[in-house]
Amino acid sequence: MKTLLLCFLLPCLHVYAQPAVYTTANAHSHNDYQQSAPFYSAYNLQYGSIEVDVYLSLNDNELYVAHTIKDVAQNRTFENLYLSPLADIIQKNGGYVYADTTRKLILMLDVKTEAITTINKLIDLFMKYPAVTKCPSLTILVTGSKPHHTTYGSYPSFLWFDGLLSANYSKEALSRIALLGENFINYSKWNGHEPLPENDWEKLKKAVDKGHALGKEIRLWNTPDFIEGWKKLIELGVDYINTDSIKALAEFLKKNGVRQS
Repeated sequence: MKTLLLCFLLPCLHVYAQPAVYTTANAHSHNDYQQSAPFYSAYNLQYGSIEVDVYLSLNDNELYVAHTIKDVAQNRTFENLYLSPLADIIQKNGGYVYADTTRKLILMLDVKTEAITTINKLIDLFMKYPAVTKCPSLTILVTGSKPHHTTYGSYPSFLWFDGLLSANYSKEALSRIALLGENFINYSKWNGHEPLPENDWEKLKKAVDKGHALGKEIRLWNTPDFIEGWKKLIELGVDYINTDSIKALAEFLKKNGVRQS
């Protein structure tokens, strides 16, 4: 009877399975706008996640790709650098981000200015691009400056948020959270040049397993950004490997074809 009950319940459990094979679909281009060809460099490597800082200038009510107000002077708008190229590509691919319709992309918007006004401006801008907001293989995700998680349900369904592994969320909030993450240094000071302390490993694994048990994908940031660090993230079962070295990580994943045991 117990065995029969367990077999009945197992399909109901909402547990996320970590990747069996790691490719650039599991790669996250951190601060992508600093690449030699923003958006295109990571996109051409078929990255699964691209992150861009978004700054709302109150002087001209324009959204810029910028980390601080000093960067606004470069006059790089979010629409020109990311949104318009993405819309063109989706149209070219018949409504999908990649020609391979099984490939997905997270467009992570790291909001650097006040949350509500910036997000409202983002919504107005995205509404001009229905092909983008309706793309089934694209996740538009807000990180950085965000409204309180109890208000996530009031935002358009095409807009998602990320959350912290260390936080607890209601069922309603979790339904609008697409990704859970954490600052790696909150768990470990490991720099990748010596063995990772066992206690740190246990804390990290517990956090990752918690996120997966909630049915969410996982990203850690401030991780050692070279081969030893990437290997450890794969061992942990982290879904998106954070990097500023997008070509090096792509080569690593291509050569290793790393599989989980």
